[in-house]
Amino acid sequence: MIEIKPNKCDFCGCCVGVCPVDCIDLKEADIDIDYNVCIDCKLCLYICPIEVFEDVETAEI
Repeated sequence: MIEIKPNKCDFCGCCVGVCPVDCIDLKEADIDIDYNVCIDCKLCLYICPIEVFEDVETAEI
């Protein structure tokens, strides 16, 4: 599962553009993932230039 690191996003929108199921909501000062829609493809994790996202399953190992 992908998690968002708090207070790190600069709201560039790269993740929104690459998400195949449009589950990332980018607002003026907030970013959110709809986990009911997310398919855990991890494209947001790979595209983010400032590493806002974290793969929780990998981090725990």
